Amino acid sequence: MKLPFAKENLVVGVDIGSHAVKVCQLSKTDNNYSVVNLGSITLPEGAVEDGTLNEPEIVAKAISDLFTNLKIKNKRVGFSISGYSVIVKKVNLAVMDDKELENHIMAEAEQYIPFDLDDVYLDFQDLKTNTPETERTDVMLVAAKKEVVDDYLQMLEGIKLKPVIVDVDGFALENTYEYVNKKIENVALVDIGASKMNINILSNGVSVVARDIVVGSRQLTEQIQSTFDIDYEEAEAIKIGHIPADDDQKEQIGEIFTSICTQWVLEVKKAIDLYHSNHPSQPLTKLILSGGGAKVVGLIDFLTNETGLTVELFNPFASMDFNEKKIDRGYLESIGPEMAIATGIAIRPSVI
Repeated sequence: MKLPFAKENLVVGVDIGSHAVKVCQLSKTDNNYSVVNLGSITLPEGAVEDGTLNEPEIVAKAISDLFTNLKIKNKRVGFSISGYSVIVKKVNLAVMDDKELENHIMAEAEQYIPFDLDDVYLDFQDLKTNTPETERTDVMLVAAKKEVVDDYLQMLEGIKLKPVIVDVDGFALENTYEYVNKKIENVALVDIGASKMNINILSNGVSVVARDIVVGSRQLTEQIQSTFDIDYEEAEAIKIGHIPADDDQKEQIGEIFTSICTQWVLEVKKAIDLYHSNHPSQPLTKLILSGGGAKVVGLIDFLTNETGLTVELFNPFASMDFNEKKIDRGYLESIGPEMAIATGIAIRPSVI
């Protein structure tokens, strides 16, 4: 979803995952963004699961500590949601004006959304895919469970923050990619978090396949931890290559990696196959990989071999300015892939 630039009133992007909270604050110059502040803080296991706040007090304290440590004064925030509580569905409808479309969606939404409409917040966007030859257009519908969204709103308001934007992970990722990459291409955006993978395939700048899958890089860490009877932190370090595996561990780690990453690749290939079946004349040019799971040793090569696509590690800050006296370039490049969603929220202007 392309959004207008704003000269001011940017929100602070808050990405609340199952493994960590990531925060990104940007400022807007004439035609570029500058990174003002960013950071992450790890959450205890189980505090957030499948997009649901299980321990709101713990998450609230983590966010509050992060804002304090980073000295962020802006209270306007945006956050994104994902998981079972969110439904993203594309429907093809006759072309209508904005009011007619809104009335139609509200009257007919229950045939597209498998939730009671009283229990969800509903939004939509006309993708304006109609052509002179056809008077039909694609419309992207998003429904999010009120209970889940309200829990986030209440938690953030409880620490004196002002949530003004609620986004969806896949669209936040799309926002960042479209800012960094000015060319309109057919690409697969794949964000691998600790417990979920988000896939968003863009064709000619429009999202055509969007899905969340409950697999993630925590699977690898837990399997390494269990196999070698080591603590979680050591297993995490082995997973991303900070600690080299012992010679007698390498074969087993290779087997773990192949088994679990094969699951990930199968899900990616399913989405790509669906795309190709519907867009046979518009092949994908590349796959853009982000999220904390993107750091898994060897994953880029594995995805390249299995999908046949060029795979690039995403750095949302590649074309942004920053103060090298305040932010280390190496840190910015290292943390970039896992900050993609927080950055996608942070480039959105506040409407309030």
